[in-house]
Amino acid sequence: MDRIGRATQFAGNYLRFGWYSGIGWLAAREGRRIAPPARVTRQRPVPSEQEMLADLAHLFRKDAALVGDGLAAASASDPAGGLSDHFQRLGAMMRDVPDAVRRRQDRDAGTVAPLAEQEGVPDYFAQDFHFQKGGYLADDSARLYDVQVETLFYGSAAAMRRAALRPIGEHLARRDQRGVHLLDVACGTGRLLREIRLVYPAMSLTGLDLSPAYLAEARRHMGNLRPATLVRANAEAMPLADASQNIVTTSFLFHELPADVRRRVAAEMARVLKPGGTLVFIDSLQIGDRPGWDGLLEGFPQRFHEPYYRHYTIDDLDAVFNGVGLQAVGWSPAFLSKVMVRRKG
Repeated sequence: MDRIGRATQFAGNYLRFGWYSGIGWLAAREGRRIAPPARVTRQRPVPSEQEMLADLAHLFRKDAALVGDGLAAASASDPAGGLSDHFQRLGAMMRDVPDAVRRRQDRDAGTVAPLAEQEGVPDYFAQDFHFQKGGYLADDSARLYDVQVETLFYGSAAAMRRAALRPIGEHLARRDQRGVHLLDVACGTGRLLREIRLVYPAMSLTGLDLSPAYLAEARRHMGNLRPATLVRANAEAMPLADASQNIVTTSFLFHELPADVRRRVAAEMARVLKPGGTLVFIDSLQIGDRPGWDGLLEGFPQRFHEPYYRHYTIDDLDAVFNGVGLQAVGWSPAFLSKVMVRRKG
């Protein structure tokens, strides 16, 4: 066990927490200068600050254990651009705060429309999720996404995403990684692909996403590592052969899909998996996963443009995945997210 790496990762996660919590405080202060925060109404309970901090510490311990067990590389800072690039991105995010507040006030989620028409994406994708200017198609959106999501989740987004590494490692036990094919669906800026590549340099990796801007960021984040194959395609119709993948991963995709699209994407994941293959699914908690936290799930779509989130929180994902032949192996919470592991029979 790598005890030094484990301790370093744990400390690094707390540094991230402190850093991004401070950035979030500054961004919220700037937002309040322009307009009062959005009013949130809840019928369900929310956890106390002490409960959330305790659970965050649990997430950080589990993340550090990945490093100690050799299932993850120590990753406590931005992987590709260094501090200068990081500060530039934070500065751009802070400069966007006034416009973001106004977009939220006006409920304006259509700045992506010209790009969406140009790129020919489906209607459900042609909107500004989170009120991000340019939706998921603009270069600036791709550039700011990682600092925005880390700020939103107090520096915990990387640790929640890295929770996929343990089931990946379990699938690979006693297997030669050189013969393993892994597909990351909706790979976005490629953060998970990079984490996987750092541990498995010989594995065949493919990232699939609908946004050329985000795929360009994914390519940048891979840096000098062995590249992944990056494919621009709709996850409803993946240009991959049947039974071609040993592992399929996806993180924070399903809550941004309409219910019928979730089912088509699940079917495609099952189609490309080999018999005995593993799906590692990460997304938001759902109602009932942690009953004392359900009020947080009620509040999220009131603060951000997330048109499909409410239905996602009550959707029967077990039925969705069972219906396409992906059997339950297990699931566990990871702070504000859940990790589901399914296996193709």
